[in-house]
Amino acid sequence: MTTTAPVLFVDDEAALRHAASQALMLAELDVIACGNAQEALSHLGRDFPGVLVTDIRMPGMDGLGLMAEALSRDPELPVILITGHGDVDLAVQSMRDGAYDFLEKPYAPARLVEAVGRALEKRRLTLENRRLRAGTTGPGDDPIGERLLGRSEVMTRLRAQLRAVADTGADLLIEGETGTGKEVAARALHAASARAERPFVAVNCAALPAELIESELFGHEAGAFPGATRARYGKFEHARGGTLFLDEIDSLPMGLQAKLLHVIEERAVTRLGSNDPVALDLRIVAASKRDLAAAAAEGAFRPDLLYRLNVVTLRMPPLSARSEDIPALFLALLEAAALRTGRPVPEVPGAVLSRLASRDWPGNVRELRNAAERMALGLEAASPQPEGTGPVPGDEGDTLSDRMAAHEKALIAAELASHGGSLKATYEALGLSRKALYEKMQKHGLSRDAFRDD
Repeated sequence: MTTTAPVLFVDDEAALRHAASQALMLAELDVIACGNAQEALSHLGRDFPGVLVTDIRMPGMDGLGLMAEALSRDPELPVILITGHGDVDLAVQSMRDGAYDFLEKPYAPARLVEAVGRALEKRRLTLENRRLRAGTTGPGDDPIGERLLGRSEVMTRLRAQLRAVADTGADLLIEGETGTGKEVAARALHAASARAERPFVAVNCAALPAELIESELFGHEAGAFPGATRARYGKFEHARGGTLFLDEIDSLPMGLQAKLLHVIEERAVTRLGSNDPVALDLRIVAASKRDLAAAAAEGAFRPDLLYRLNVVTLRMPPLSARSEDIPALFLALLEAAALRTGRPVPEVPGAVLSRLASRDWPGNVRELRNAAERMALGLEAASPQPEGTGPVPGDEGDTLSDRMAAHEKALIAAELASHGGSLKATYEALGLSRKALYEKMQKHGLSRDAFRDD
C-alpha cells in the first residue's frame, strides 16, 4: 500500500508509538509519530492530506480534546481513536461526536492497517471532491473542468476534446445515453468559447408539437397561418451570435431534416410566410441518445444531415464506463443539492460511497443526481439499495464486526467493478497482496466473474 498521505499517529507511550509506526511503515504508509497532542496539532490544517490516529488517555490534552481541536480545523478529517478496555463506551460516544473509527487495545497490527487504509481512502475522496469543486485554475477560469467532473481517463479525454474545439466555431454532434450530460457538455463548450457572452438556446426536438416545429425553429410572419397574429423569431434567430443546442435531433421528421440541412448549409433562415432569408452567425450543437450513423443506415435519419453535423463527434461516457468517478461526483452533487435546499451537507459513510460505485446507474448522472437530491432532503439515508447487497453498513442493529465486514466487502466490490474484474489492478488499488485479496474475496463470497468487463 503506497501513498503520499501521512498517518499522524499520537501516543504518549514510546513503545506503542514505535510498534504502530513499524506496522504502518511495513504496509508502505508514511507515518508522523508524535508523543503528545500539541506536537500533533502543529501538523494539522484544513487540507492535511492524511488521517489522525490518537490514543484517548494521554497527559495534558487527551485524545478527545485533540480530536475536537482537529475537527474544528477540518470537520471532515478522519480520526481513529485508540481505547483501553474500559473506554469502549467513551469511544462509541466519540464516534457520534465525529470520530471515524476506534481500536480497542490490544489490537492486531493488521487491524490498525485496515482501519487506516479505509480512512485514507475516505480522506482521498474528500480532498478530491474539494479540488473538483474549487477547480484547478480558479472559479470561472475553466468552465469545462468545473462542469464536467471526473478523474477517469474517459472524462479527461472528453474535456481535452471539448477544449480543443471550443474556439474553433465548428458544429458538433454529441451522442450518449440518457442522463450522461449531453446538454451539460454543450453548455460547457459554449461557456469556454468566444460566444460565451451571447445566447445559449436549448431546444428539445422531441418535445416540440409536430404542428409547431417549423414555427418554433424558423419563426413566422404575421398571418403565416391561422392564429399567427404577429411576427415571431424562431430559435435560430434567438441564438444569433451564440450557440443553438438541438437535443434529440433524431426525433425530427424527415421532411424537416431536409429544411434543417438547408439552414445549416446556408447559415440563413427564412421565416414561415416570408421570402427573405435572415443571415445567421451561430454554432450548432446537436445531440442524440441514438447512434445516428446506425439510424442513417436504417433510413431513420438523413445521411447528408449527419455528415453536415458530425464535423466533430463527441461521445458522453455512461457512468458504467467511469465508476471510479462516482464517489467524488456523488459528493459534489450532494453538496450542490444541500446548498440549493439550504440544508447541511449530510455525512456519507465510506461503505455507502463504495456501494454507489459498484451499483448500476441506468439513468447515469441524472439518476445519481436524483439520489443526491433525496439524500440532501433527508428522504433516505443513502442511495437506493440494490437487491442482494444486505443491510447498509452502519444500520441500527448491526454489530461493529458486521459493519466492518460489510464495509470491507463493499470496498472490494467497488474496486473490482471499477477495474472490470482485474485482480491485479484491484489488489494494487487496495494495497493488498494477491493472496490477501483472494482470501478476502473467498470470505465475502465475491467472484471476479461478476465484475468482468468483457
